[in-house]
Amino acid sequence: MIELNVKGMMCGGCANSVEKAIKRVDADATVTVDLAAGKVSVNTKADAKVLGDAIEAAGYEVAA
Repeated sequence: MIELNVKGMMCGGCANSVEKAIKRVDADATVTVDLAAGKVSVNTKADAKVLGDAIEAAGYEVAA
């Protein structure tokens, strides 16, 4: 399980964009988005750096 802090998510549409970005990296990933906390939990075999890069490419900031 990978947990990422994602800045810039404001609504369900943002959550969907982040989930789609992750699914492009790993179509089998299980993604849980907590908008209030700004956290994304991902059950995946993909590398956290690759996921972070995909989320940033979608227009969001991944914080350490």
